[in-house]
Amino acid sequence: MSEGETQKLRLDKWLWYARFFKTRTLASTVVSAGHVRVNRQPIKKPGHMIKPGDVITFPQGPHIRVIEILGLSDRRGPAVEAQQLYNDLDPPQPRAREEQFDVARRDKGAGRPTKKERRDTDQLRSAW
Repeated sequence: MSEGETQKLRLDKWLWYARFFKTRTLASTVVSAGHVRVNRQPIKKPGHMIKPGDVITFPQGPHIRVIEILGLSDRRGPAVEAQQLYNDLDPPQPRAREEQFDVARRDKGAGRPTKKERRDTDQLRSAW
């Protein structure tokens, strides 16, 4: 962006440029649904103009993202470039690992269970 202009950009474009959403249409849909806040104010227009210093809050999967805008861009660049556009004020918590759940496991490369192994597994499950 040229220095003569006040640096502002559409909210849906910025969310797409910063790679929070896979498509601009998806970013626009989330904004239109009223799920995005800019500086604690709910926004329903994808064309809402944002500037560096604004704080955006929006859901992304099971997490609520709180993002401070550090810069604007002219294009959707690589991920490294996109990460320089924002500061994550509340990074998402690490996902729960599958090992924490009580799930039956087989050794890798062990193949399918035999009929006897399957009967033993069924017998254990029916005991619960």
